[in-house]
Amino acid sequence: MHSKAFAPEYQGALTALSVNSSLTDVLEKGIQNLRAAEAAGAQREVARSGLAVAEAHRRLGNIEEADLAWKASYRAARAAGDLGAMAWALWSGGTLARQRGALALAFRLLGLAADLGKRGGDVVARGYSLAGLAETGRIQGDYQAVAALHEQLLAEARKRGEARHTVWALEGIAQIHRNTGSYDTALAMFEEAAEIAGAADDRRGRAWALRGMADIVSLRDDPERALALLGEAEVTCREMKLSSALAYNHKMRANVLYRARRYEEARQVYEQALAEFRAMSEPRGEALARLGLAKARAHLGRDQAETAAELGELRRTLDRIGLRHARDMVDKAHAELGVLPLETPVATPVAAAPDQEGERR
Repeated sequence: MHSKAFAPEYQGALTALSVNSSLTDVLEKGIQNLRAAEAAGAQREVARSGLAVAEAHRRLGNIEEADLAWKASYRAARAAGDLGAMAWALWSGGTLARQRGALALAFRLLGLAADLGKRGGDVVARGYSLAGLAETGRIQGDYQAVAALHEQLLAEARKRGEARHTVWALEGIAQIHRNTGSYDTALAMFEEAAEIAGAADDRRGRAWALRGMADIVSLRDDPERALALLGEAEVTCREMKLSSALAYNHKMRANVLYRARRYEEARQVYEQALAEFRAMSEPRGEALARLGLAKARAHLGRDQAETAAELGELRRTLDRIGLRHARDMVDKAHAELGVLPLETPVATPVAAAPDQEGERR
């Protein structure tokens, strides 16, 4: 039996906020409490309020503001000697790093957060940080390394009756099954996640589950049902101001249209999603939207050499970010479109340097 979903990232004076609170409301109340705590010199409350501000900014796509806020929250927590609050701030920073495509930094920050959560006795902070590590590995495509961790976190969440964490773990495992071709298992898990999220009043979790369901339903050649599921999820994304989730919803809508061979409609929606990802500096979503857009344009008659050049650039971008599954998608796009990769020229050391650089942060 699962309890109602709650938002442990809303702490201190903000614990009354719901998991379904509009992010603009969270930001407004967070800033108000943060200023009051700063004026009172209450460092623990500065850290807790600052965490909510950081998370609201991150989910709204305000990347620079989120970066400043989690670091300020961490400094306040450290000044107060509050290991749990330090863990939460690092969790926020690690989640932001993953959103920005800085996966190595995400692993480092989330690992530190998990350690501090354990040392500070904050079981929830540790659990969220381990979940963040698992999700980062899954996004990277390292399924073998993180599948067991996902299963462990799911078992723990079920045992404690934590609906939101159960939903997260189910969706992550479902995505692994989807990406490895086990569509029946994936759909069943997305459906269970949607049911649990609905019963627990976790609207965000349900929106992500509906998106996963739409993906599988579309692969089974039922585009109208898939579009209806995405339409339901979009209502939640708009009402809660979930900028990132809305952009991924639009990218999936474009995927559904593309699979239905409605290439002109797909092109338009990919362009919309691409603009949304660029506005929030989310390189993973941007690269995936660009890939879909390149494929749609190819079907609409784009020059093959231009398509080959863009696919080559995308493959290098995805290599830099470290997204193995998405990189494989580029290789499949070459085969699907009948576009041969451009031959790699013999590069001088200077010409090769950009591809050898680390992640640009």
